[in-house]
Amino acid sequence: MRARVRVLPGFAVFGVFWGTWGALIPEVQRRARVDDGELGVAVLMIGLGALCSMRPAGAAVDRFGRPAVAALLLLMAVAAVLPGLARGAPALMAALAALGAASGAVDVGVNALASAEESRSGPLMSAAHACFSAGVVCGALAAGLALGRGLAAAAVLLPAAALLAGAAAVIGGPGPAPEPSPGRGLGRGRRTGVADRPLLLLGVLCALAYLVENAWQSWSAVMLRAVLHTGPGTAAAGPVVFAASAAVGRLAGHGLAARLPQRHLLALGAAVAAAGTLGAALAPGVGTMLAGLVVAGLGTSVCAPTILSLAGARARPEARSAAVAVVASVGYGGFLVGPAAVGLTASAAGLRTALAAVAGVAAVLALAALPTRPAPSATAGGPVLPARPSVRSGSEEPRL
Repeated sequence: MRARVRVLPGFAVFGVFWGTWGALIPEVQRRARVDDGELGVAVLMIGLGALCSMRPAGAAVDRFGRPAVAALLLLMAVAAVLPGLARGAPALMAALAALGAASGAVDVGVNALASAEESRSGPLMSAAHACFSAGVVCGALAAGLALGRGLAAAAVLLPAAALLAGAAAVIGGPGPAPEPSPGRGLGRGRRTGVADRPLLLLGVLCALAYLVENAWQSWSAVMLRAVLHTGPGTAAAGPVVFAASAAVGRLAGHGLAARLPQRHLLALGAAVAAAGTLGAALAPGVGTMLAGLVVAGLGTSVCAPTILSLAGARARPEARSAAVAVVASVGYGGFLVGPAAVGLTASAAGLRTALAAVAGVAAVLALAALPTRPAPSATAGGPVLPARPSVRSGSEEPRL
């Protein structure tokens, strides 16, 4: 139980930072003096930075265990303040590239810890992601209050950086997950199940889920402020409401995972996310937009945890972080084409149209989550996405 609890601070402070960032985007945009198109390209650098770091991070966590995750959290603490100091599009792009590299590495690390604990003591991923969403709520609320008092973006980011460093101290102590495994990890091909085709398919589905989720985290505050003409404090309600509903949905998903086949849970969540996203994008007022965000957050909440849980369950213990890194790095394509595409589309057709298109992506995820033929069951709830022949000789597939 103690080891399970120690996993959660990493998710919580990771969420605090991204909640702070979501509320700060309009202020960072204003201080950096960039337009929507330039902001979209700058946000693209988060995904590019993450793609460069996630696979090496998976190998490092497989090799060194918890200390590697602690070191990655410290690196992110340093990178966290950089966007608030940027002036101009080039400086903002460089800051977000560094932040993305650190964030992508931390994402792999904390999910690998949760996956390792799931293999020992049962489902944890949805609860861990609920901690992330709760952290987003706290971060966005705190950032909104700070902005209302006129604090600069860099000053608002400093407490989030301090929390990341604190989580590094908690996680970096001795613990059983994941066990260091020198010489194991990436590059072992089929022997560890890291590079097989179903993992890549899971990565594509994860990309669609991340696209929908990060589109609202990155642009809901901009939508409220620029389209519905709210103040900076009220604009922070966008990421707060979305993350709060995601936290509730993930806590509910923690229980639903034992009752529903995971492919059905994923399809249901994506369909609900599509409906909520369309409603929020076309909302005529603040209240209706926030109601749409509640629905979108509830639906989106179960998608990524389900996919990442399946990724960790597919691999041998010594390659679990690498398997999570494969799915997460492919999934971060959603960060590449998501917020950036929203920004570029908004420049051409308006922000409402851009966000309405995100609803179509969620609908595609809902359809793709249902395979054309049943898959062998890996949980008491039924079949999962997707089945593969076991690569283990004389052993059965790991259970979630």
